[in-house]
Amino acid sequence: MKRILFILTLVMLVSSCKQFNPFLGDWKTPYGIPDFESIKESDYIPAVKFGIRQQEGQIDAIIANGNAPDFENTVAAYELSGEILDRVTGVLFNLSESDATPSMQKIVEKVIPMLTEHNDNVFMNPYFFARVDELYQNRKNLDLTREQEMALGKLYRKFVNNGVSLSPESQARLREINKELAVLEQRFGNNVLSQTNSFRLVLTDSSEIAGLPSAVLASAASDAAHAGISRREAAKIKGIDEKSVADGGPWLFTLHTPSYVPFMTSSARRDLREKMFTAYSTRCSAGGDSDNNPLVLQIMKLRIERANLLGYPTPAAQILSDKMAHDPQTVDSFLGKIFPAAVRQAALEVEDMQALMDKDIEAGLLPDDSTSVIKPWDWSYYAEKVRHEKYALNEDQIKPYFKMENVREGVFNTAHRLYGLNFERFDSVTLYHPDVESFKVTDSDGSMVGILLTDYYTRSSKRGGAWMNNVRNQYRTKKGEDIRPVIVNVANFPKPSDGIPSLLSIDEAATMFHEFGHALHGLLSQCTYKDVSGTNVTQDFVELPSQINENWAFLPEVLKTCARHYQTGESIPDSLITKISVSKNFNQGFMTTELVAAAILDMKWHELTSIYVPQDCPYASENDAPADSTGRTNGLKVIDPEKFEAYVMSQAGLPEQIIPRYRTTYFNHVFSGGYSAGYYGYLWAEVLDKDAFELFRKRGVFNSTVARSFRENILEKGGSEEPMVLYRRFRGAEPDPDALLRARGLK
Repeated sequence: MKRILFILTLVMLVSSCKQFNPFLGDWKTPYGIPDFESIKESDYIPAVKFGIRQQEGQIDAIIANGNAPDFENTVAAYELSGEILDRVTGVLFNLSESDATPSMQKIVEKVIPMLTEHNDNVFMNPYFFARVDELYQNRKNLDLTREQEMALGKLYRKFVNNGVSLSPESQARLREINKELAVLEQRFGNNVLSQTNSFRLVLTDSSEIAGLPSAVLASAASDAAHAGISRREAAKIKGIDEKSVADGGPWLFTLHTPSYVPFMTSSARRDLREKMFTAYSTRCSAGGDSDNNPLVLQIMKLRIERANLLGYPTPAAQILSDKMAHDPQTVDSFLGKIFPAAVRQAALEVEDMQALMDKDIEAGLLPDDSTSVIKPWDWSYYAEKVRHEKYALNEDQIKPYFKMENVREGVFNTAHRLYGLNFERFDSVTLYHPDVESFKVTDSDGSMVGILLTDYYTRSSKRGGAWMNNVRNQYRTKKGEDIRPVIVNVANFPKPSDGIPSLLSIDEAATMFHEFGHALHGLLSQCTYKDVSGTNVTQDFVELPSQINENWAFLPEVLKTCARHYQTGESIPDSLITKISVSKNFNQGFMTTELVAAAILDMKWHELTSIYVPQDCPYASENDAPADSTGRTNGLKVIDPEKFEAYVMSQAGLPEQIIPRYRTTYFNHVFSGGYSAGYYGYLWAEVLDKDAFELFRKRGVFNSTVARSFRENILEKGGSEEPMVLYRRFRGAEPDPDALLRARGLK
C-alpha cells in the first residue's frame, strides 16, 4: 500500500510540476543535453526535493520487494534509482563551480545539507543494508559478472563507510558531522573564490609595466575596461592626476591564472611581483569573514571524529582503505622517494637563476645586498630567463601558434588518430554560458559516443583551475539501452580581447590535453552501472587517462598538424618544435617539488589524530583546547594552521624559494574538492602514465594496436575491475616505479 500511495503521489506531483520545472520531465533537447534555456534558478531546490522523494520511494520499493534479494532486484534496482536527482545535481554542481554567482552559491548552500541528509538516510537504512549484506556475504555463489561484483562491493562499502553498523547514538552523531562538513567545505571553496576575485592590481605608469609583453598588456587593458576601470577611475585609485595615466593604460592584473601567471613570468618589477605573490599565497589567511584557518580546524576536527567513529585512527587511514595505495604508510613512502630527487634538481635550478639575478645586480637593476637572492616571487621570472638563455625559447614565441581553437583541434585530431573518434560542432542548443561550446562525438563506425561541452575561458564566477564534470554518466537501462554521457571540460584560459584570440601557454595547452583525457574516460565508458562507469574509479587511478593524454600535446606529429600562427596561418617551424622538445624537462625540479610538497601537506593534515597538541608543540597556537567535563584543558593548545604548515614543510626539507603548489588556506582540492588524503594521486597515476606511454613510444605513439588496447582495457572499463588488473592487462607487466623520475628528468 505504501508503495502504491507513493507512486500515486509521484504521478500527481510530476503532472503538476512538469509544466514549470524542466528537471521533472524529459528534455526535448537532442542527445540528453540539459535544457539550459528553460532552467531557472528557482527550479533547482524544488527539483532536488522532488528527486529525493523519488529516490526514497524507489529505495522503499527495493526493501518491500517480497522476493529474496538478488542482484537485479537490489543492486541493479538501486543503480537505476534517483534519475531526477542525478539530472538536477549533474547540472547544479557543474554550474556551482563554473558559474558560481552569489545566487547560485546560496542555492548550493541550501541543497548540500539536504543531499547529505538524504545520503545518510539511504546508507544508514538497516533494511536496505540487510539485502545488500546478504548478497555481499554470498557473492561467491551468485554467478555474477566481474562488473556486477565490483558494483556490489562498492555499494556494500558505501554502507560500511557511512556507519550502517554503528549504534543509533553514533549514527546520529555521524549524521551531524556529515551535515556540518558539507556546509564547511562549501564555505571554504566560496571563500577562496571570493578572495581570488577581491584582489586587483591597477597599473598606470609605464615604469610599472616594464618587461610585460604587448599581448599581456593588451589583455590587462581589456580586463580593466571590462571591470569598469577608466583612466579617471584608475587615477582615483592610485591617487594621481588623470593625465599621469600612461598611454594604453590603465592595466588590471588579478589572481586569476591567465592574469597572474604572465605577470609573474614577465614583470621586471620585483616589488610588484612580490605584491602579487603575497596576495596569491596568503589568500584566506588574513582574518575576516574569508579567513579559512578556523574552517580548516573545524573540518579536520570533524574528519578525525568521523574516522574514529568508523574505527580508523586518522582520516587518512579511513580514506585510503579502499584506494590503490591502501594506507598512509604506503603514500608517505612513495612521496618520500620522489621528494629528494626533486629538491636536488630544484637546487640546481636555483643556481642557474641566481646567476642571472647576479647579472642584474651587476647591471644595476637590483641592489647589491643580502636581499638580492632568489625568492618565491622571483622563480617564474628568472626561470623564464633561464629557459630563454638555455633553449632560446620563451612563451612569447610559442603562444602565437597556440590559439585555443588550434590546440583543441590538436586534441580532437589526436583522439581521432588514436581511437577513431570524430567531433562535430553542435550549435542547435542554448548552453549555460555564451563561452560554452558543444560537440557531438561519434565513433569510427558512426555510432554515438557522447556530447562534449567545452568551457575554457576565465571569469569571476568560475573557481580557479581546470576540471572535467559528468553532466550525465554513461550507463545502460533495464531494457539494455546504452545511455551515452554528456561531459564538460572546464578551464581558465585567457579570453579573446581586442582582436587577439585566446593564446595559450605551454602549461595551458598541456592542461587542455589533460582534462580531455578525463573526458575520454567518461565518453568512452562501456559499462552497465553508473557507480562503476567512466571516471567512477579509485582516486589514485582516475588521473591515469588524463595524464597520459598530456604526452601527445607537444609531439612533432601533433604540433605540425594544429600549431599554426594565428596571424599568418603558418605551421609552427621545426626549430621551435625542437626547442620545445629539448626543454620538456625544464623547471621540473620546481614543479615536482611544489607538487610533492602539497601532497605531503595534505597527508600530514589527514594523519592527525587530534587538532589539540601539547603547549610545547612547535605548531601550538596561543589558544587553549576546550575544557573537558572537569573543566580542565590538560595543558593542550589548538593547532596553529600556519605554524603546522611551516613545521611540516621544514621537516620535509622544502627549499625556502618554493611554497607548496597549494597552501592550506586555499587548498581547494583537499578541503573543498574531494581530494582529501588523495592529492598524491596525481603522482601515483603519473607512474602508471609514464610507464604506459613508454609502451606507446616503443611500439609507435599512434600504434593502433596499443591504442585499441588502452581504450578497451582502461578507458572503456571504468571501475568495472580492480585498477591494477586493468593496468596489467594493458601493459602486460607491473608498472616501473622509476618511470616517473625518468620522464621528469630526475633520474
